[in-house]
Parts: sequence; structure tokens; C-alpha cells
Amino acid sequence: MEQDVEVVYRNGVLMPLEPLVLPENQRMRITLHVPTGEQPEELLAAWHQVYAGLSDEDIAEIERIALDRDHFIPERD
Repeated sequence: MEQDVEVVYRNGVLMPLEPLVLPENQRMRITLHVPTGEQPEELLAAWHQVYAGLSDEDIAEIERIALDRDHFIPERD
């Protein structure tokens, strides 16, 4: 039987993104395929482009806003 399953690797464990229909303790062999565009180097390069062309002051302002949690968490009465 062959089945394609998307997983995420977290804390040393491959976790399926949807339920698997398998008997308990089923042994299997898996082949890992990391999708193109999700290589760490490519992701880092993409994130570096977010600030391209901005001044240090602009970047500091963006980071100040992003780290100010008052904008994201509504006040409770």
C-alpha cells in the first residue's frame, strides 16, 4: 500500500497533518521529500528581502510595532 501524507517535523517527531488510517503498531518505510522552496537557506533569503530598501529607522519602527503586543491583544473589561 502506498499513501502520500504531509507531515511536519517538530521536536524530533514527524507529525501527520491529517489523521492516518492505519492499524496500531503498523510498521512502514517512509521516503522524505522536502518541497522545493522550503529549504532553510531559501526561506532565510526570502525573509531578508522583506527589509530590502528600508532604512535602519524604518526597520526599527516596524520591529517596534511588531513587538508591541498591545496592538494584537484586545483589552478585556
